[in-house]
Amino acid sequence: MDDIEAIAALQDPVRRRLYEFVVGQGREVGRNEAAEAAGIARTLAAHHLDRLVEAGLLESGSRRLTGRSGPGAGRPAKVYTRVQAERTVSLPARDYRTAAELLAEAAEQAGLDAGLTAAARRRGESLRGSTAPCGGLEEAMEMLAARGYEPRLEGDEGSGEASGAAAPVLRMRNCPFHAVAERFPPLVCGMNLALLEGLLGTDGPVRARMDARPGECCVVVENSKNNGD
Repeated sequence: MDDIEAIAALQDPVRRRLYEFVVGQGREVGRNEAAEAAGIARTLAAHHLDRLVEAGLLESGSRRLTGRSGPGAGRPAKVYTRVQAERTVSLPARDYRTAAELLAEAAEQAGLDAGLTAAARRRGESLRGSTAPCGGLEEAMEMLAARGYEPRLEGDEGSGEASGAAAPVLRMRNCPFHAVAERFPPLVCGMNLALLEGLLGTDGPVRARMDARPGECCVVVENSKNNGD
């Protein structure tokens, strides 16, 4: 299925709700859970979820949702997650990815890392405009969501050293620069960090730092006081 047909599969409002729910969980989702979230019958949810798999927007597998194994554990259930492949449509056809990869290759070979990060920080500051640095993790989450990072809060806002729990941190399920970052990780991840530093501000109550995890953005956002600031 080509990209236009795949994206067209999301035109159905129920199918789109199911897709957005699965994507928002960042883990495998079963049919019952998806149906309940969308407010529809399980059989209808199964139909639409399988259509999303056919469209190449989700991938499916099976596992026991009870967490048990052996006799009496029940049959494995079908589960769904978002595919890693990208879908893009441009009319007329454009190829910005190739241009980005060529520019990244040239910048890396010429040792232009410092110049790129400086430009990225200026762009972030320009996007923020004349407003003050980001006021907190809730505001940062809104800003990052608007730019496609798909942030989620890990930990409790009220937790930290006093409670012995991990301090809250924003992790992002999506990297808007994923395709280029895969080929040029140090260069593009450094650019991404600088961009977010400019966007969020470096002298406010939150800060961005590197903390890469497989399948996620390489940058996280936390309260500045987390590390003794």
